[in-house]
Amino acid sequence: MNAAVRAVVRMGIYVGAKVYFIYEGYQGMVDGGANIAEADWESVSSILQVGGTIIGSARCQAFRTREGRLKAACNLLQRGITNLCVIGGDGSLTGANLFRKEWSGLLEELARNGQIDKEAVQKYAYLNVVGMVGSIDNDFCGTDMTIGTDSALHRIIEVIDAIMTTAQSHQRTFVLEVMGRHCGYLALVSALACGADWVFLPESPPEDGWEEQMCVKLSENRARKKRLNIIIVAEGAIDTQNKPITSEKIKELVVTQLGYDTRVTILGHVQRGGTPSAFDRILASRMGVEAVIALLEATPDTPACVVSLNGNHAVRLPLMECVQMTQDVQKAMDERRFQDAVRLRGRSFAGNLNTYKRLAIKLPDDQIPKTNCNVAVINVGAPAAGMNAAVRSAVRVGIADGHRMLAIYDGFDGFAKGQIKEIGWTDVGGWTGQGGSILGTKRVLPGKYLEEIATQMRAHSINALLIIGGFEAYLGLLELSAAREKHEEFCVPMVMVPATVSNNVPGSDFSIGADTALNTITDTCDRIKQSASGTKRRVFIIETMGGYCGYLANMGGLAAGADAAYIFEEPFDIRDLQSNVEHLTEKMKTTIQRGLVLRNESCSENYTTDFIYQLYSEEGKGVFDCRKNVLGHMQQGGAPSPFDRNFGTKISARAMEWITAKLKEARGRGKKFTTDDSVCVLGISKRNVIFQPVAELKKQTDFEHRIPKEQWWLKLRPLMKILAKYKASYDVSDSGQLEHVQPWSV
Repeated sequence: MNAAVRAVVRMGIYVGAKVYFIYEGYQGMVDGGANIAEADWESVSSILQVGGTIIGSARCQAFRTREGRLKAACNLLQRGITNLCVIGGDGSLTGANLFRKEWSGLLEELARNGQIDKEAVQKYAYLNVVGMVGSIDNDFCGTDMTIGTDSALHRIIEVIDAIMTTAQSHQRTFVLEVMGRHCGYLALVSALACGADWVFLPESPPEDGWEEQMCVKLSENRARKKRLNIIIVAEGAIDTQNKPITSEKIKELVVTQLGYDTRVTILGHVQRGGTPSAFDRILASRMGVEAVIALLEATPDTPACVVSLNGNHAVRLPLMECVQMTQDVQKAMDERRFQDAVRLRGRSFAGNLNTYKRLAIKLPDDQIPKTNCNVAVINVGAPAAGMNAAVRSAVRVGIADGHRMLAIYDGFDGFAKGQIKEIGWTDVGGWTGQGGSILGTKRVLPGKYLEEIATQMRAHSINALLIIGGFEAYLGLLELSAAREKHEEFCVPMVMVPATVSNNVPGSDFSIGADTALNTITDTCDRIKQSASGTKRRVFIIETMGGYCGYLANMGGLAAGADAAYIFEEPFDIRDLQSNVEHLTEKMKTTIQRGLVLRNESCSENYTTDFIYQLYSEEGKGVFDCRKNVLGHMQQGGAPSPFDRNFGTKISARAMEWITAKLKEARGRGKKFTTDDSVCVLGISKRNVIFQPVAELKKQTDFEHRIPKEQWWLKLRPLMKILAKYKASYDVSDSGQLEHVQPWSV
């Protein structure tokens, strides 16, 4: 929420508006006085990394009454406030909409009471309202993500990872209760991200007889020497009769039926606290800026809107349409129409649920029709957190589809040497939370090993290939595709899933691993900024990875509140460096006496990190001193973030579904795959999952610098500059004119 508050204040000041804090939620609006205070640029300094909200939040009974809203209107009018930005859940936003509808009536009543004059009634005739959804449950229809959800997932996954390490030594069953009284999003996504054995959700209760099924599953795991069982329960979990399923009830069941040592952990308010994730900071910053633009563009006829995330675009949706649909989900659950509840939650929720079911429960071998196809999985390029989650997902979906799955170790190098083994369902258990690449990965391209790789393809009868990796994987796919004329072994379906911290693969807005690296950068920047809080007047120059792609530097700068981020895609010269130094010198005269500058490792051949450090040190003499930090391979390591685990799991499952469909197409016809559409990159564009032939992506690629020619995140460049107090023009053409919400597009 603080990132949203910061963005609204700074964007508001940037466009020349007066911005006010209203402390303690609607209670502060009703009470007035010191609870409504003008904010300035420095008011929101150093709050990006702080959890909760610096302006407070409170439930307010008085605002539910007309009398309370009358007082609130009077307090706003005293300061000439007619634009309201509300950050909260559906209750807060519904209250704001009611306030807006009543506004003219409230003004007339205040005039009758003699509290305002007739001129004021005309001058302040309209109240504009824009909402942003702050809710860790992700329970609001109309947006892919609500502010706070990703951070809550980080807390949950940290706890699960910690439990998993202690439980490796004991044969134990853990029942974890996570928040979500009416929405199972946190439970579902954390179950998907840690490979939980069972999950209980309010929207999708287990079928009758679940008690026995769950106990059979847990005992089978024990029989396979799996020491740890994890069951995740949403606090609002119910059965098909709408009766609660509690964590204690589940524990009793496991202890009574199986006699297993079982522990219950209720995470509670831990999920609401802590430092916000990089994703949440960027999301809230974008929404805050969009909210200010929406208020500026609002007319008396514009309905109250809510700023939402659709794919990677900020859009505006009519507030009450979203609230109505959110309430429809609850109504469907109350009426036990659970399939409707899942559908109304949107495509993403339904997709998560289907993927979880496919990966969690293995059908008996005699129930899986065998395809007699061998599908190989390989990791290529530098390691990226989330690669193992992608491999696990591919292996399990492949086995469920009846294929024999083969693991290729050590990239194309290992492929040529025949380092290929069959990999089974249980072999990939517990892989989702592991960083790096368990299969091993190398940057070696297949070009010089084509003969040997073709021989191995023939020897192992490989019918399809899934490549998980970065730009080298993309180049490798191009080489294998080009070699089809010479080696018919390569005439099989081949698909690549992007996995690289650099996020530089053409054909996809996101790559597995980039979110984890971004969180590492953000955490490090937080610590570095904190180290300067005692010293004052210090500027840090931080070098990030990414090759020629400035994604990490740019988004890291936005998430950490940097003063500048130098990237290859936006050329800069000595004059830009000089103006940045002057900007920081000016900044040191205020209360914010520290600076943060990010530099992408290959942004300039001559303006190196050392050069920029020395320039800043020399030019800042007597005003500030400088320190530099090269983050290096730290960005490639660590446990994958919830986003990367989830993304890797879902996108890899989708890749295997594509392979299965292609193989079915060819079955019985002995078909060789020679067309371009059988060699694809699977990526996310806006919010669609798309397979693009690698041949078509060539023209979108800058091969010399290993980046796509067009990159969506460059549109966010001005955002960072505006929030760091630079003069920059912000193109609003991409921001949402009011759209209408559809259940399927939520």
